[in-house]
Amino acid sequence: MNIAHEVDYQIFGDDIQFVEIALDNGETIVAEPGAMMYMDSNIEMDSVFGDGSGKDSQKGLKGILATAGKRVLTGENLFTSTFTNKGNGKKTVAFAAPYPGKIIPVELMDFGGQLICQRDSYLCSAKGIEISIAFQKKVGAGFFGGEGFIMQKLVGDGLAFLHAGGTIVKKELAPGEMLKLDTGCLVAFTAGVDYDVQFAGNVKSALFGGEGLFLATLRGPGTVWLQSLPFSRMADRIFSASKKANAGASSKGEGSLLGSIGIGNLFGED
Repeated sequence: MNIAHEVDYQIFGDDIQFVEIALDNGETIVAEPGAMMYMDSNIEMDSVFGDGSGKDSQKGLKGILATAGKRVLTGENLFTSTFTNKGNGKKTVAFAAPYPGKIIPVELMDFGGQLICQRDSYLCSAKGIEISIAFQKKVGAGFFGGEGFIMQKLVGDGLAFLHAGGTIVKKELAPGEMLKLDTGCLVAFTAGVDYDVQFAGNVKSALFGGEGLFLATLRGPGTVWLQSLPFSRMADRIFSASKKANAGASSKGEGSLLGSIGIGNLFGED
């Protein structure tokens, strides 16, 4: 059984955060490609095929290919980046989230050694954490949950770091207690939580309420992490604003009277 490396960390920033991780000699942190912000000169960076946990190497080539295939199914890169301290004493490496929000440190052993998360929320973890896939067994959750049938499953006994947009809310659900939320606001939940997606209520609310046709339902017992500003929602607002800006520019230029005939033509100039 692999035991995850024990790492120290410090989170900096408020709305746009990064995490600095201190590694002892020989310790390794695994991260998504492109997440690294800076590192000490004694930190050695490498790219590995699969999730970088080291567990698949014990199964040979088939195990490595299977792990890499799982990452493709979750929409991630075939490779992960590893950062190992090759020097004496503690050395640091920092990772930044790809969009504004918070970084969530999770000690997996505090939650039964397993966590289910949205596939784009994983940032980095101590070496030894297995990044697997979790199929949604319910058809509703699969088709309408915003992430398809597949989410990420983190398994191990060490630290993992997630990132999410806006403000993060952590809720403890009692047995049988149910929480309804926008599907994009879900970040992660523990293995005991029952996850499904249900119709919002009635057609009028679904079409004109602005909340979408479906809501995620989470039933305890377990722990749930929510985000106030999903990246998809922020991207939609930016895209909508850009379309309005482009439409405004068009109306002032090509689509306007002056834009179509030209100021010079208006005054009879060549």
